[in-house]
Amino acid sequence: MQLNLSNIRYCYPQAEEPILRGVSATFPEGWTGVVGDNGCGKTTIAKIACGLIKPDEGSVSPHLVSAYCAQDATNAPANLEDFAVAYDRLATHLRQVLDLKDDWLWRYESLSGGQQKRLQVACALWIEPDVLVMDEPTNHVDATTRQEVFRALEGFGGIGILISHDRVLLDELCGQCLFMANGAATMRPGGYTQAAGQAAIERESSLRVREDARREKKRIEREAQRRREAAARKEGKKSLAGIDKHDSDARHKKRVAIVWGTDGIAAKQAGVMEARLARASERLDQMRVEKRYDGNIWLDAMPSRRPVLVRLEACVLPLGERYLSVPPLYVGRSDHIGLMGDNGCGKTTLVRRLVAHLPAGVPTLYIPQEPSDEQRREAYARLRALHSNERGRVLSIVAQLNSEPKRLLEGDATSPGEMRKLMLALGILDSPELIIMDEPTNHLDLGSIEALQRMLAAFPGALLLVSHDEVLLRAITQVTWRIERGVLAVS
Repeated sequence: MQLNLSNIRYCYPQAEEPILRGVSATFPEGWTGVVGDNGCGKTTIAKIACGLIKPDEGSVSPHLVSAYCAQDATNAPANLEDFAVAYDRLATHLRQVLDLKDDWLWRYESLSGGQQKRLQVACALWIEPDVLVMDEPTNHVDATTRQEVFRALEGFGGIGILISHDRVLLDELCGQCLFMANGAATMRPGGYTQAAGQAAIERESSLRVREDARREKKRIEREAQRRREAAARKEGKKSLAGIDKHDSDARHKKRVAIVWGTDGIAAKQAGVMEARLARASERLDQMRVEKRYDGNIWLDAMPSRRPVLVRLEACVLPLGERYLSVPPLYVGRSDHIGLMGDNGCGKTTLVRRLVAHLPAGVPTLYIPQEPSDEQRREAYARLRALHSNERGRVLSIVAQLNSEPKRLLEGDATSPGEMRKLMLALGILDSPELIIMDEPTNHLDLGSIEALQRMLAAFPGALLLVSHDEVLLRAITQVTWRIERGVLAVS
């Protein structure tokens, strides 16, 4: 069994350009990852595959039973009540695999986001669809929920389509990945790491081919110019002017050349070169290589002169009816620290306590998980008040983080991910000695995550990242603070 999408074209109402242009893809049994920048059409192609959206052109075949699990799980699944009273073999199995409590099924609105996600996945798997789409199933969930969702999805035997920025999940589940960009799509074998490696090789090859084409165009341009000049000189010699009227032999040879077209050879050759130049220019214009930024923007940043930026004595932090036991902590001037733990375990509370104990005079950039309206307004106001050279640097950093700078200048409708990029770029102007970011990868596409990873890894000062993204933390941090069962451990 497989699902075939052929020559899919789709344009949103009132949009000037289609988001999908002639996309074809085959989804076999097993999991296929769908990756690409925010707004590239990942969710659109998945909804078309499920039959939730009808394409403007193209076809989807055959007609199969499908289920779509949206990224936002706050709306209860349509079949929740049916699942709640079902105790067949599959329903019982899903309750065990996803660690579902019986009372959850009757108080969906009061559940945490992770609990709602588990129930959403269970209800989708219970109907045993031929096609199952999971849109960002691990966004905002802790490590425990992520592992339970993974186990449940791993056992699905139909056609699975996974939209995710979770690189580990893509590697663990997927046998192939559909890369989407600029309205087109390319299927590559393997999980994300393997497929992205192949994409990088293809990109480097495309860059070499494009450079060869550029050099060939330059060569043809030079030759075409030489032929044009030769044709112009020949054209000037067609006239009998300058030949003595009594020199009959010379005048006869000139007329013969004109009649037999020998004087037109240079012009014809120039025309041939012009045609070759036009083809070379068209070929070069058709070669599109995705823009990528690999630069290091921290070249002028320096670690603090203080060996230790902040210390926190051993303490117990209240968390409602629970407590978090914290050992003595300190942040060195170049420490890169990752803070991990399940949702609600006290990570944000600990970060706030650290920020409150920062000594005066330590330049610190703190970017929360969800910037407040006031913080958003302050960021926009500062961007607009900057001198042109500073504004240009900020927008350049935003571009290096895989976002379109002009979106920040067009209005205030900026996504949470883009806002965090803007806050980071603005903070760089203040030469921070410590950067604290809470869940920096939420809402970001894979390209943006990798760009952020390169940027933060190169930061020479102190860094504290609160994240569930283990790949990101392994690449950037050397010290781990992990909260388990109300206790913070350092390793």
